[in-house]
Amino acid sequence: MNPLLRQIQTQTRRHFFRQSTTGLGSIALSSLLAQDTSAVGTAGDLNTDAQNVGQTPAVDNPLAPRLPHFAAKAKRVIYLHMTGSPPNLDLFDYKPELIKRSDQECPDEFLAGREFAFTSGTPKLMGSPRQWKQVGDAGMWMSDAVPHFHSIADEMCMVHSVYTDQFNHAPAELLVYTGSPRSGRPSMGSWVTYGLGSENENLPGFVVLISSGVQPNGGKNSFGSGFLPSVYQGVQCRSKGDPVLYSSDPVGMPRDVRRSTLDALADLNRLQIDQMGHPETLTRIAQYELAFRMQTSVPEVMDISAEPQTILDEYGAKPGESSLANNCLLARRLVESGVRFVQLFDWGWDFHGTGADTGLTDGLTKKCASMDRPVAALIKDLKRRGLLDDTLVVWGGEFGRTPFREGRTAKSKILGRDHYPDAFTMWMAGGGIKPGYEYGRSDELGFSVAENPVHVHDLQATILHQLGFDHERLTYRFQGRDFRLTDVHGHVVKDLLA
Repeated sequence: MNPLLRQIQTQTRRHFFRQSTTGLGSIALSSLLAQDTSAVGTAGDLNTDAQNVGQTPAVDNPLAPRLPHFAAKAKRVIYLHMTGSPPNLDLFDYKPELIKRSDQECPDEFLAGREFAFTSGTPKLMGSPRQWKQVGDAGMWMSDAVPHFHSIADEMCMVHSVYTDQFNHAPAELLVYTGSPRSGRPSMGSWVTYGLGSENENLPGFVVLISSGVQPNGGKNSFGSGFLPSVYQGVQCRSKGDPVLYSSDPVGMPRDVRRSTLDALADLNRLQIDQMGHPETLTRIAQYELAFRMQTSVPEVMDISAEPQTILDEYGAKPGESSLANNCLLARRLVESGVRFVQLFDWGWDFHGTGADTGLTDGLTKKCASMDRPVAALIKDLKRRGLLDDTLVVWGGEFGRTPFREGRTAKSKILGRDHYPDAFTMWMAGGGIKPGYEYGRSDELGFSVAENPVHVHDLQATILHQLGFDHERLTYRFQGRDFRLTDVHGHVVKDLLA
């Protein structure tokens, strides 16, 4: 017998492993590095046609982590949208001159050529009925409507000079989130997950939480994926009942049978993508697999009853209920688990004064009581856990409110304000944004931006910049054109950056 063959036949598995440990280690390391290399691309890799998006490095998982264009200050975003738009002149933008001139007729120069949603003729100026004080080391002015915000003033970056092009809710909201007042464009969260992927393969990269029981003004377009593959759209979760509708297995469907069914579907879908190359086929595979993993991971992360009672009390959260307080706590749990973009919509901020609930005194007090406590708790909780430094929190509405009384309530005892696009306040915290800082200002009556204007496209560019994106390069080719969140506009507001 051949001596070499005789030697091989006498080798046991123990001999093999003892003599080849270095080689096996190298093989294992190469395999792991290959997985990382195939999963982690860059945002630049994604500038593709809709027809060949499946050729990106993350071909088997469109939500695999990817690198941004440059080093990011923020890894994730929590965007708190007050649907209907809060009255900035009664919360953050103190106008003593407007208070002094309350009930005077509005000067003609502020009305000429202007159109308002519910006001015509010559309305009366209206100063804020709230009590004001300076808070924090920077002495920010805040009203008594948001007492819990007073304690986080040193974390907030207040922008008093935001403006938009739209004065009706749905178009203005779509402009903020998709860069266009018309439906059909991808939302901000979709752009972010398209560019960065997800840090947790068992959870969606983009999660939407809705409180007050009403969908946002822009409907699902406000968190939709537009012409991006639908795997990047926001997944709406509920804080009460099943977290995600239709994710549970049907009665009589064991988990092992579900797994076999998905494996068979995946084989069929891969055959189709080999033949047709359609990106939505890749999306379908990824969504089936994500839904299967979510059946165990989502209920766990959405179960706030696991939180200590002290945390629940801090937020004002109550397990089993549906509320903004619960959603703020869920937002922290989601970003802690690797979700890239968490969008919270809270309905009920359209303060026209047509009823007690939409008045600037008792109505605003009641609404803010359900909001400022959990939002302040969220900021404090993120900071305490070391998450605020790389989590960007954004708070605001789709436009501002008028410095004069809403026309329909001119003779009412209930005070309210109309829609107003020309000057309003938003704030940010964490994620490399200057803390305890105020930027821009409106004029002494609150009619227009007097210093450092910030268009909503500038806000979008700044958010993307903090995530490591050049907003002009994060694009997607659709119908022969490269589209981006900021359309053909937008500048990074560098004065806001820490």
